[in-house]
Amino acid sequence: RIYEEGRKSLPENPYPFEADVEICLIGGSCKSPIERFWNGNNMIYILQKATHNEESDPMDESKPDDAIYASELLSKESSGPVALSVRRAKQLISLYTMAQNPNMTHLKISEQVVLPPLWIRCDGSDPEHTCWLGAEPLKAGNKITGINFHMVTCDGPIADKTCFANLEELKMAHKMKHHSSVVMTKGFAQYELIRAAAIEDTIAESESNIYVDITWNTVEKILETPPLISAATLNITLESGDPRSPVYQLYRELQFLLALAEGLKTGVTEWPEPLESESAVELVQEFLSDLKKKLDGYCISGNSTEAEKIKCDTAAVDSSIKSIFTERGDLDFAEQLWCKMRSGCVTSYQELIECFTLILKSLEHGEIQPWIHQGSSSLLSKLIQQSYHGKIEAVSLSGITPIQMLLEIGLDKMKKDYVSFFIVKSRSSLLFQDYFISTSVDLQEQVHRVQKLHHMLEIMVSCTVLLQFKHENLFPLTQICMKYYKENPLNEQHEFQLPIRPALIKKFYQNDHPEVWKVDVSSGHGQKEVKTTWQVSSHPPVEHMTSNSTGLFWDSTINGNTEERMYFISMAQCSQVHF
Repeated sequence: RIYEEGRKSLPENPYPFEADVEICLIGGSCKSPIERFWNGNNMIYILQKATHNEESDPMDESKPDDAIYASELLSKESSGPVALSVRRAKQLISLYTMAQNPNMTHLKISEQVVLPPLWIRCDGSDPEHTCWLGAEPLKAGNKITGINFHMVTCDGPIADKTCFANLEELKMAHKMKHHSSVVMTKGFAQYELIRAAAIEDTIAESESNIYVDITWNTVEKILETPPLISAATLNITLESGDPRSPVYQLYRELQFLLALAEGLKTGVTEWPEPLESESAVELVQEFLSDLKKKLDGYCISGNSTEAEKIKCDTAAVDSSIKSIFTERGDLDFAEQLWCKMRSGCVTSYQELIECFTLILKSLEHGEIQPWIHQGSSSLLSKLIQQSYHGKIEAVSLSGITPIQMLLEIGLDKMKKDYVSFFIVKSRSSLLFQDYFISTSVDLQEQVHRVQKLHHMLEIMVSCTVLLQFKHENLFPLTQICMKYYKENPLNEQHEFQLPIRPALIKKFYQNDHPEVWKVDVSSGHGQKEVKTTWQVSSHPPVEHMTSNSTGLFWDSTINGNTEERMYFISMAQCSQVHF
């Protein structure tokens, strides 16, 4: 029933089974909790302990002494998935297998349905410390011919490397168990690059991560460094707003823009603290006074010293990023005005009105004839264009109008900033640029798209600074990000993936410990393929196993002075039974 319903639409919540079990149905396109040990890409069942049930499950009688291990690893207060006892899991596997066995005629199953594979979270309460049990139907056409049973075990955290497997022994054990004469090996390693590449005080605590996954064929020894002929994929998850990011000042500029957009939407604007000692009104007055002295209009290239002075927040931009993200040198009047009002930080609605009153009076009296970019769509730009002909329309600086005027010039300026980077630095085509800078959507949507541009900028800058990426790497990464953000809303938890040559990043991982290292020993082909996986990792390999001491997962101090890295060792094995 669950399978049939799931074919129409995947359920949002687990289904209850008996008193103690929850059944989750996960689609093939969703991230699988078992993906590290099983590479199927179809729909699967995940069975776990029902979270609403505080009583012990039916098969959970007195546990053996070595179940102490499991109780140490299981966090009763965790809000995540909860495991079933191994005994209960074995009973459920048996029931599933009977339902799939066509020879069980006494069950009187009218129509045999090939169900999705079944995986059960286990609490490690058996001597082998089993954390997963799985059953996968083998079939010929629509006929079930057998079951492939899977078992994943886990030990750790431990520091003793003598517990690590010997590759030749692994291969021999696989040959004996599966009666194979020839086996193949495949390696996998995952390295955390953002920690390896960054100076200690460069990256603040955040959810940002840059990992590289590397796979290769023919493993020579346990924990070997991946060869340069391997296939590698960069996995990038980056949150904006790190105070130590080289583009943090631009992020703050974006926050001011977002505050204005929120004020426009709700009617309540949260004004930020000023960045300068002078008020926004004073800065605007000085700016207008300078322009009044130039009756022939302002030319940004006429005085390089003054141009430097006008540039927004240049002094605050980290010197390490100046060559990567440089403030544009072609800021027009409206953009310079945005910089003045943001630097002096308009701190109230009344102050905003005073600033625009000064500007409109100067335009009405013809005291200034400022230069603006062609194609600017803001109300202020239109008024400036009208001033060229000696007359501007009357604008009532009341209601939301002043906030909307400031938001419009900020949007224009920041769009040009981001587009300048993506065209000049990453040399991206304009394939999706129209989407990001379009003025045909409302202001709130325009702001949302500028947020997407900033997130992409943070990713490009991080890869440029930390991983020393050049154009040939930035270009495809930019295209991947643009394609995602044209089709999806802002999501800073999304993992962007970029295929990459290991040689480009080898210096960041070749002397580092992998977060995950595993070897697959396999034989057979198709449905007859059987596999043994041995894995070592610095974190618990399954989400339903945690530790009361998170320090165990990282470099821990042993005997007060010697640092030892702690590991979790996992083994995944399978066996086939034919009906």
